Amino acid sequence: MTHVRPATEPPAPDSDAINPGAAVGALRAVHRAIAELRRGVPVVLAGGDPLALLAADTASAGGLAEFDLLRAGPALLLLAGSRAAAWLPDELEMSRAPVALAVTEALFNPAALRTLADPTLEQILPEPPALAGALPAAAPAALALTKLARLLPAALVAPWRSGSPGTILSVDAADVLAYPVSLATQLHQVAEAAVPLAGAENARIVAFRAPDAGIEHLAILIGDPASQPAPLTRLHSECFTGDLLGSLRCDCGDQLRGAIARMGQEGHGVLLYLAQEGRGIGLVNKLRAYAMQDRGLDTLDANRALGWGADERRFLTAAAMLEALGIPAVRLLTNNPKKLVGLAACGITVVGREAHIFAPNGVNDGYLDTKAKRFGHLFNL
Repeated sequence: MTHVRPATEPPAPDSDAINPGAAVGALRAVHRAIAELRRGVPVVLAGGDPLALLAADTASAGGLAEFDLLRAGPALLLLAGSRAAAWLPDELEMSRAPVALAVTEALFNPAALRTLADPTLEQILPEPPALAGALPAAAPAALALTKLARLLPAALVAPWRSGSPGTILSVDAADVLAYPVSLATQLHQVAEAAVPLAGAENARIVAFRAPDAGIEHLAILIGDPASQPAPLTRLHSECFTGDLLGSLRCDCGDQLRGAIARMGQEGHGVLLYLAQEGRGIGLVNKLRAYAMQDRGLDTLDANRALGWGADERRFLTAAAMLEALGIPAVRLLTNNPKKLVGLAACGITVVGREAHIFAPNGVNDGYLDTKAKRFGHLFNL
């Protein structure tokens, strides 16, 4: 188990240090709940007043029937304020804070729920939505769970009816909120192999995985970076469209191959290939964001329109990988100053920044402009 310091998240409970199995069990419960939501099955969010929960993104007639048997009160649809504001612009501001909408009988169907959640769909409802009353205490955990499942942040919830029929998975709300930190601090190496690359034939790849056997992250090591006082290092979020397909909408493919070539020239370096597609929102949601960009929004506003934050990535995973690799200090190859601050806050010494700039291609000009003006990226040598 690694021992990097969480940046803004609370430390793991002391009991987990005494009983690592408790932490692994909590990870497994959240991972199973993620799988249930992705296949359209409701779960119970325990802790305080338990909630029955179903993801709007994968809701089906069968899932709603199961949810109906579990609830002991009115159903609510939890949305990020930035998404709910599109339906209630006179009552809400663009905010990430959760908002609860009342789910009437007319809206209690898969099509209506997905329409409420997804701005890329045709916006037609049988009746307009309305704000509900008090927000459930577990609302942040409910939306966090749908995000962890890489679904739209939209959760159908209701008070859980104790003793309801059938077998239903229960997960603690506190474990959901602690999941990203627990996942990062329990990463371990599971495989390593030499993989000669174009531009860096002396490369090897190390795979990392958490005990719940979830998503893997990769470290591409060129030469012997651990032998260097502060090796050239890049934190690269996976980008299927840019890295693999050569999409012109972004500069990710250029940055990936350019980083490997530069490290090959230096003789040493480490590129962390992190499973954080679309700044942490996942591939499907990134495609939805692209659809919103085609309607005139920039990268930042497209994410917010879907209910996500502008950037959902965390740096604790990268810090844990660097510590496991024996690399406590780095020169960071990036244009994003937030990466320097975030990585340093997690216990890694950042001795400097190396610019990583590529010219616009005629398609991604607006994307790069948004990076500079709204995300604060530094496009200067």
